[in-house]
Amino acid sequence: MATFRVGPKTHPGVLPQRQALESESADTPRIGHESGLRHRRQAVPGADHVRGETRPASPSGSGVTPNPVGKQGREAHTRQTDPYVFVLDKNHIPLQPCPPARARKLLTKKRAVVARHTPFTIRLTDRTAAESEIDGVEIGIDPGSKHTGIALFTHRAGERRGRYALQLDHRGAQIKKKLGQRAGYRRRRRSANLRHRSPRFSNRARPRGWLAPSLRHRVETTLGWVERLCRWVPVRAVHVERLAFDTHALSAGKPLEGAQYQQGTLAGYEVREYLLAKFNRACVYCGITNVPLNLDHVYPRSRTGSDRVSNLVLACVPCNQTKADRSVEEFAPKAAARILAQAKAPLRDAAAAQSTRWALWQALDQRLPTRVGSGGRTKFNRDRNQLPKTHTLDALAVGKVEAITQTVARVLVAGCAGRGRYARTTPDRYGFPRLRAARRKQYFSFATGDLVRAVVPSGKRAGTHTGRVLVRARGSFDITTGHGRQAGINHKHIRLLQRADGYAYTFRKEEGVSSRP
Repeated sequence: MATFRVGPKTHPGVLPQRQALESESADTPRIGHESGLRHRRQAVPGADHVRGETRPASPSGSGVTPNPVGKQGREAHTRQTDPYVFVLDKNHIPLQPCPPARARKLLTKKRAVVARHTPFTIRLTDRTAAESEIDGVEIGIDPGSKHTGIALFTHRAGERRGRYALQLDHRGAQIKKKLGQRAGYRRRRRSANLRHRSPRFSNRARPRGWLAPSLRHRVETTLGWVERLCRWVPVRAVHVERLAFDTHALSAGKPLEGAQYQQGTLAGYEVREYLLAKFNRACVYCGITNVPLNLDHVYPRSRTGSDRVSNLVLACVPCNQTKADRSVEEFAPKAAARILAQAKAPLRDAAAAQSTRWALWQALDQRLPTRVGSGGRTKFNRDRNQLPKTHTLDALAVGKVEAITQTVARVLVAGCAGRGRYARTTPDRYGFPRLRAARRKQYFSFATGDLVRAVVPSGKRAGTHTGRVLVRARGSFDITTGHGRQAGINHKHIRLLQRADGYAYTFRKEEGVSSRP
């Protein structure tokens, strides 16, 4: 898999997967006890009464509760490895990624050269794609409002093995803020009777499928990274979350497709994920977070309350037990109005993210074979494989999967930093020019945004600093690293690693998965 074997070039398709639905009971609260536990002290078999992401610590201290969740009663053992290295042939055609140890051997033996620093990519000098065996990889995408998780993995015999993990940090909030400032400058010039451009909001029609710039940014950056990865690795398929919540499964009274879908293991996961996002994983009565949360009925079923989503809220175990079968007005009269309004309010942010996911799926489907899933199924896959909640692990668990046996220990965080700006002036708070930028972009062969490494031998900034550079005409540059900004570094100590591509790169450790070999 990771080595370069001489043989015919193969392009196998995605292996068929069995349905990840089993005949286990779902956690449905019953009349008489809102937690669904009744007189028992333990949870219902096959159901998890813990609604939040917090789980009790395991005896080993890894933070993962041991629970046999395998397809055939086996315990899921997920190990961590270093991120794989991207490999190109001598003609820049992507080959199968290889482990770092294999890449070091190829570089040491002069059989490969470094093609790119981040993500680290090598290029073979003695091999072509026709002489190599390529199994291919697949991409999992977990779209989000502020962050998008991207995972590269191999899929064989229903088993996924993570090869690379990427977290893409969006700047949608910054785009919205800048557009608001620009609109404010224009309105002020009109109201102050100054020279201004006539308003044009009434003569511009929005095309079908139009997205706001802050939302379109999320789609374009994610799509751009998928196209980048296709240039570095042999991508066979893409798995993406098209739905945050399966609204068809949420709708009470509507017929669902098949008894297994209605009564299977996924029953309740869509509702729980929806409520966790809606109430910010906090108890609606006391506001506590990072504790086990229960589904609670605003109006209990013993008092003609229904199981509709608008009648469900999140409550911690003490509040849920204290409330018992009382209504919200009786239990919390002062907070009743707020809780009722919050329970019936729609998720505006989720609706915006939903439109972004739909546009992303349509764009990906035109380029690669794309398979879709929902957030509830992703959580189901993550729980049954005992994985913590992160964007990259969610991307690894998107869609239909039986087992995840390998994850990546380090995650590349790519922050959208932009490619500069067209404006030559920096305005003040009122829109008047304050500073004027030079038209020259490069100084001493460096440009702002380049990825550099500075080795300072002595002085206040002594040490090695790697990050994005901010250039100045006098030759004293600033370098922004993962630990902060290092100012006043002479250009003579700086070496170029990679030209600016609009992103700032850092690495972080993946959370909560043991590194068993």
